[in-house]
Amino acid sequence: MSPGRGPGGGSGERGADPARLLAHVRGDVQGVGFRWWTRARALELGLDGAARNLPDGRVEVTAQGPRAACEELLGLLRAPDDAEAARRRPGAVRGVAAQWLGPRDLPGGFVEL
Repeated sequence: MSPGRGPGGGSGERGADPARLLAHVRGDVQGVGFRWWTRARALELGLDGAARNLPDGRVEVTAQGPRAACEELLGLLRAPDDAEAARRRPGAVRGVAAQWLGPRDLPGGFVEL
């Protein structure tokens, strides 16, 4: 991710430190528009990365950018079913496992694989 891009990027704001989130989302999340929804939220937050279906039915989300924006995306992925964000989210999330990794070179933008 290039400096100054996305919310808080390069501004010195708290949470602007670059981070990479690796999340595995389980539930009814394949074939329902979940990757598209994730991509839209990530782009709104100025994140780079990808969402892809895994053979075991989970969706893997890799997102990189300011730590605060990655945390916001993780919150949207984890939102409980009665939350406003979850009502607009396709599918049904039963759990999200997340790891925080160091940033690395990624192509710009956010894609569905």
